[in-house]
Amino acid sequence: MSFKNFPMVPRVVYGRGSAEQIEEIAEPIRKNGYPIIYFADHCFENKSLAHHIPVKRNDKIIFIDTSEEPKTSYVDKIRDDLKEEFGKISGIIGYGGGSVMDMTKAVSLMMTNPGSSADYQGWDLVKNEGVYHAGVPTLSGTGAEVSRTCVLTGPVRKLGMNSDFTPFNQVILDPNLTQGAPKDQAFFTGMDCYIHCIESLNGTFLNAFSKSYGEKALELCKKNYLEKAEWDDESNEDLMMASWHGGMSIAYSQVGVAHALSYGLSYILGIKHGVGNCIAFDQIEEYYPEGVHDFKKMVDKFQVEIPKNVCAHLSDNEMNKMVQVALNLVPLWENALGKNWKEKINENTLRELYEKM
Repeated sequence: MSFKNFPMVPRVVYGRGSAEQIEEIAEPIRKNGYPIIYFADHCFENKSLAHHIPVKRNDKIIFIDTSEEPKTSYVDKIRDDLKEEFGKISGIIGYGGGSVMDMTKAVSLMMTNPGSSADYQGWDLVKNEGVYHAGVPTLSGTGAEVSRTCVLTGPVRKLGMNSDFTPFNQVILDPNLTQGAPKDQAFFTGMDCYIHCIESLNGTFLNAFSKSYGEKALELCKKNYLEKAEWDDESNEDLMMASWHGGMSIAYSQVGVAHALSYGLSYILGIKHGVGNCIAFDQIEEYYPEGVHDFKKMVDKFQVEIPKNVCAHLSDNEMNKMVQVALNLVPLWENALGKNWKEKINENTLRELYEKM
């Protein structure tokens, strides 16, 4: 038997105000005068966070457009622009939610690997270590800060660059940075973590490693989304750790039905990942009855509106493509339903699920 030799983030800083140590952390990675590139969500342009990024010498801030899910074409363009302007860089440090985390990891890898990022969508296709890359999450829930993938929408599929070279070299977990996020955005991102846990803990790939992380993440999600009367400062800290543990829970397992369906929604309709997960999860009580029951209670408590009828006006061609995108995510279906998953899921059953959304 061959066991997966999973790479973990080698360095982590945690604590309120820890992001103020970025300059101290970044300085030793400078090489031969090459710049450090900072990625930041475009929502921070002209805001206080951007003014605290320690740009020095020939460093540069690039504000990442997160209005859409990360695309391979966007990754390739930023890579090409950086190579044209600087030739080489010392590293990339990304501030933001899951989209910025994934862009940071992807561009880092593409600075040292030839071709298009679309060539590396899949498992263990990346051959060369990327440039130094660090993540500074400003939203909690995706687990992107700890995962070995960066999910991208390409010309023919939505799929991650899953490799041992993808995880960050450094992560800075500062709960102060997650305060003040828009309510709906924070909820949808938090639900990504909750759904990670439900799918991992109910999957056929479950083992003691995944279970220990998943159970803790689920405990923290339920505490803050179901049991507490209101969100507070401690909640920001709890969800930051839930995100970390939720990401670790799928390191040795996988996600499941909601994520597979969400990938299809994102590819065809451009729906953001966290929102797509919620749209899908809301309709799959037959697969995760207890998890969906609690999810609906969370939605009611936080008064968040889950989009409805998003697939109502799709053409047959669009619906068929959406079904194929979801159906091709074999590891997710196998984790959710077992090795004989094809006896339970086919094009017709997926189409029926999408028609409910």
